[in-house]
Amino acid sequence: MPVPVAPGRLPLLGHTLPMMRERHKFTASLRNHGDVVRVDLGTMRTYFVTNPRLVHELLVTKGSAFRKGALFDKFRPFFGNGLATSDGAFHRRQRRMVRPALHRDRVARYAEAMARATAELTATWRPGQVRAVERDTQALAVTIACQALFSTELDRRAIDEVRRSIFTVIRNGMVRALTPPLVGKLPLPGNREFDRAIGRMRGIVLDLVRRRREDGVDHGDLLSTLLDAQDADTGAGMSDQQVHDEVLTLLVGGVETTALALAWTFHELARHPEVERRVHAEVDRVLDGRAPAFADVGKLAYLNQVVNEVLRMYPIWFLMRRALVPVELGGVTLPEGAEVIFSPHALHHDPASFADPHRFDPDRWSPERAAEVPKGAFVPFGAGARQCVGNLFAQTEIAIAVATVAARWRLVPLPDKPVRVKFTSTAYPSDMLMTVVPRQ
Repeated sequence: MPVPVAPGRLPLLGHTLPMMRERHKFTASLRNHGDVVRVDLGTMRTYFVTNPRLVHELLVTKGSAFRKGALFDKFRPFFGNGLATSDGAFHRRQRRMVRPALHRDRVARYAEAMARATAELTATWRPGQVRAVERDTQALAVTIACQALFSTELDRRAIDEVRRSIFTVIRNGMVRALTPPLVGKLPLPGNREFDRAIGRMRGIVLDLVRRRREDGVDHGDLLSTLLDAQDADTGAGMSDQQVHDEVLTLLVGGVETTALALAWTFHELARHPEVERRVHAEVDRVLDGRAPAFADVGKLAYLNQVVNEVLRMYPIWFLMRRALVPVELGGVTLPEGAEVIFSPHALHHDPASFADPHRFDPDRWSPERAAEVPKGAFVPFGAGARQCVGNLFAQTEIAIAVATVAARWRLVPLPDKPVRVKFTSTAYPSDMLMTVVPRQ
């Protein structure tokens, strides 16, 4: 079957300009041209999959025929060979070794720290105070990630350094990955800022890994679990560098997802008073004045619907895979080595899967309606063998943090101060200024 070519292709540049300039608008428009559409990134030919059924094949039923794509090749020099960037047998080995650190029982233990960190943050709030909410959620996500990963061993100075560096790394990572290698080597301000930030992160994590090796004490955190992990087949553990790569992967992946989801959740609650009222009523009924625990997360059914709707509306922009062998998708035979793209954002806003997709509607995640969502249409954490290993941790953290705040506070937007959005790998809020108001 012939593959339609997306409009707007330029010599040598391909579709890079419309993709970078129009972002979500460009990738969303591709569904109008077919289930599989050719998109050229510079001189690299890629196949953009727009149909959720085919995305499910790509990630799940035919997932073994694909590996990570060119985008992850670009990330590897910066983030190392952790779960997000590794592939093949090595990825399967690492996943088996990392998974116990994020097992349900361990996440249940971290839930107390999540609630405590959120309570400590909100204890600094004062009635009528104006907060930059995205900064609060970023700080909270870093604090929780550092407590789970490193227990209490990181001092305040190191945590502040992580907080300062990690969002520079995340925000600039996609831009760096999409620019030609030559541009990435130029002494531009953005390149220098990114290189300094990634260097600081490496130094902090490697120093802590080496100190932990020396003391040999189990601190009961994720880092201790990674240091003690052994391959079931060989009995070998991870090198210091590999532990560093996995820690950096967990930091970058965990902090971004939760910080953004929390900020957008408070934004949407403030914009939809009836949704906020229902969340408050449920939190009051389930918690009855106490701090939330892991066992409460499953009881907060409507809050979980709100979180799902936020994850639907504000997901990552796009991801890539590479065909290991010739493989058929939707009548198109992809050659070995073909680069394949899919966009969670475009899938989550497809009116064929979600009626009125730009409307915030948590009720679309009621059990009856959620059952009607096509496979492959909702992939906030990916799917299949490469689904994000920290998805339970992230979802628990978001629910507990929102419940902790909602039990005591309302966040009210400042009038005439619209939230600005910067699109990189996903939608970043800027100047999300809100007034904190105690609940009656």
